[in-house]
Amino acid sequence: MGDTALEAVLRRDRAVVTAALAVIAVFAWAYVLWLAADMGSPVSGGEAGDVAGMDMASMNMGGMDMGAAVVPGFRAWASADFVFTFTMWAVMMVGMMTPSVAPMLLLYAGVGRKALADSRPIASTAWFFTGYLVVWVVFSIVATGAQWLLTRFALLDPAMAAHSAVLGGVILIAAGLYQWTPIKGVCLRQCQAPIAFLASHGGFRTTALGAFRLGMDHGAYCLGCCWALMALLFVGGVMNVLWIAGIAILVLLEKVVPAGQLIPRISGALMVAVGLRLGLSAL
Repeated sequence: MGDTALEAVLRRDRAVVTAALAVIAVFAWAYVLWLAADMGSPVSGGEAGDVAGMDMASMNMGGMDMGAAVVPGFRAWASADFVFTFTMWAVMMVGMMTPSVAPMLLLYAGVGRKALADSRPIASTAWFFTGYLVVWVVFSIVATGAQWLLTRFALLDPAMAAHSAVLGGVILIAAGLYQWTPIKGVCLRQCQAPIAFLASHGGFRTTALGAFRLGMDHGAYCLGCCWALMALLFVGGVMNVLWIAGIAILVLLEKVVPAGQLIPRISGALMVAVGLRLGLSAL
């Protein structure tokens, strides 16, 4: 296969992967938007509006619709509540993290196509991506547990945001300080440089299990880089679409903008400042 033909194949391969990632992200975001819109729908005969503004006294606790089921903090959680909340978190993580892992997946797909042309095939990109997503699915289980714990102690309001300014300030300060930690820097560098990540982890894998584990390794670095930012969802509201989009954009900028540690340092300082102001204002 000549160089020109190979380049055309690589471009087509990248286009296929890009289209697949776009479809996954679109469906995930559509699900998040649908949930957010449903939370603003009438609840048990009440007036339509933002869940954060619902009158608790007017809620029919025995007949909640799906919008109320998203925030099952007003009663003991049933198994369905855990499943629904976990699904919400898992789909939201897919929507938020897929754009930021795209450079790594496109590199993998391009090298995979070239390796196949050279009769040295490597495992499918899908195995790598699956391993990556498994890490965020596990995180979604932890996040669901955290939401259950916070609602159990009445620390979240109906919009699934911190009920008090003090708690919101503490979360902001903690996330902001983490932005300056060495572990954040190490994880971010692995996410910013796909080639360096592959070089430090033995390169591509020829088996499906090997690619799956490599994807999990990359997902672990991504989790180490971003978990504190995801905790900010409990400040602005887990289903606050603008807040979700803002965090997703910050994650993407940290990974693709060639600014080293500048973006997390600036954002971290701002988080600490806002957190201090928020907490002090409530005292």
